[in-house]
Amino acid sequence: MFITFEGIEGSGKTTQIKRLHKVLKDRKIPCLVTREPGATNIGLQIRAILLNQKNKKMDPLAELFLYLADRCQHMNEKIQPALSKGQWVISDRFWDATVVYQGMARGLQVKLLNQLRPRILDSTWPDKTFLLDLPVNIGLARAWERINHSEESQKESRFEKETKAFHEKIRRGYLTLARKEPERITVIDASLPPDKIHRQIIEVLFD
Repeated sequence: MFITFEGIEGSGKTTQIKRLHKVLKDRKIPCLVTREPGATNIGLQIRAILLNQKNKKMDPLAELFLYLADRCQHMNEKIQPALSKGQWVISDRFWDATVVYQGMARGLQVKLLNQLRPRILDSTWPDKTFLLDLPVNIGLARAWERINHSEESQKESRFEKETKAFHEKIRRGYLTLARKEPERITVIDASLPPDKIHRQIIEVLFD
């Protein structure tokens, strides 16, 4: 089972992934929890470039190929080996993030992304995606609260410093993908209490 979590900044993906991981451990289901970017040693170096707030002038195409380089390494080093061993994989962001952030928000052609996808992913695709959706102003407020309390997060705030209009594009983009793939993508109101969100996720996966 390959599960991905998506959403705007501050949507609570990390919290829900941790809760789901605990449930899987309790049920003795072998599981790999991972993220993009930065799940591998090479990916960590790419992450440092991508999320550094100093890199404001990064070209959208350069940004795209850095994310794809991270994903190639992630697929070959982490995701595919885990899936081949029968493990569940839970990833904080995956291909949908590329379509939304670099395609819909940055304005790169989705046609280009569709051409690159089979080369990078082969036939690997999430079985289930949880889109944690909430208004941009709430998400950004949460994200900045986290950033202000973490020196590491302060270094990785390039996307949080984008305009509100940019983040609105991200949210609309995710909801567009959800309408196109309702069987795979479950939209959850991320403004709900964490316990309620967790229960919805468990119901989708196990009930």
